Amino acid sequence: MNMGSKKVLLLYISEHSGHHCATLAIERALQGLDPSIRTMNINSFNYTNPILEKIINRAYMGVVKRTPEIWDYLYDNPSVLKNTQKLREIIHKFNTGKLNVLLDDFKPDAIVCTQAFPCGMIADYKKSFSLDIPLFGVLTDYAPHSYWIYNNVDAYIVPSEEAGRKLIDDGIDPAKVNVFGIPIDPKFRTSVNRDSVFKKLSLDSRLPCLLIMGGTQGLGPIKEVVRLVDRLSADVQIIVAAGTNKRLYSWLKSRHFNKKFLAFSYADNMDELMQIATVVITKPGGITTAEALTKGVPMLIVNPLPGQEAMNTKFLLSEGVAVKAECPHDVPVILEELLYNYDKLNVMRRKALSLSKPDSAINIAKLILERVGK
Repeated sequence: MNMGSKKVLLLYISEHSGHHCATLAIERALQGLDPSIRTMNINSFNYTNPILEKIINRAYMGVVKRTPEIWDYLYDNPSVLKNTQKLREIIHKFNTGKLNVLLDDFKPDAIVCTQAFPCGMIADYKKSFSLDIPLFGVLTDYAPHSYWIYNNVDAYIVPSEEAGRKLIDDGIDPAKVNVFGIPIDPKFRTSVNRDSVFKKLSLDSRLPCLLIMGGTQGLGPIKEVVRLVDRLSADVQIIVAAGTNKRLYSWLKSRHFNKKFLAFSYADNMDELMQIATVVITKPGGITTAEALTKGVPMLIVNPLPGQEAMNTKFLLSEGVAVKAECPHDVPVILEELLYNYDKLNVMRRKALSLSKPDSAINIAKLILERVGK
């Protein structure tokens, strides 16, 4: 079997997103298992509808910031799903020409989608052109929504048994459902030496370390949380990962803080930062959640976005691996309680590790290689 000739197309939407992180993790895992494999990793929305992508991204950010209850209503609403079906079919049809060029040029042996929009687009394309290419739908949140449901998806990868059951209840063949977890960079599988990380960052390994972040884009009330945490009576160290939020990073670098403080822009050492974190204060995006579980770090959730993040929060709270602050001003009280309750922190750590699926990207890559090797 000549694995070297195999080609895998990976599709996501939005450049700085968990969906993109997931395709990168799968791509790295594929290349680690078979260095000769050829991959193409594409922002499908930008490729097919560059102008529409800008409009929708702007509209989405506006809605979740100003009127989150609207997104809450739209998310996985059966009537919205039904009423937008014709529109989605028109968009898929409109994209056919560009997809034709892409697929004819690259000739993939498998297609992997980490977001429902490209997954639906490829599923419809397969149906229209009787195309026999294995299509993998990789979910990056703990609650699957109905936009994932298509007959022409050959395998689904889900984060949990519960997510798998939801797909099966919606009519997906159980044989297609694989509970592998959310794909994160394979480097998270390796345990990093905590003392060497503390030393490298000039931090004190004897003091609690609080990691504050807002996903890839550095979203959420991070400035407010930082100000409040900096006034804690407990002796702590603070690390803030600002992601691609340049304005936030500039603000952090221009301020003086009482506590020992480190600010990162786009951190490529998140595995190290989570390894030394006592608690991560964050919004619960799927990738962040999967990384935190793998490193066994308890989560303090602040301002989850409606829809997918609200569902992720529900899952994490029910599993006892996270606590939630209703508003930023609750953060110091909850933190003080956690930091003085080592038993509770240790229980949360153990539960997080038991839920984690560090081999997810590797297992997804193995499944893909098995299918294309047939």
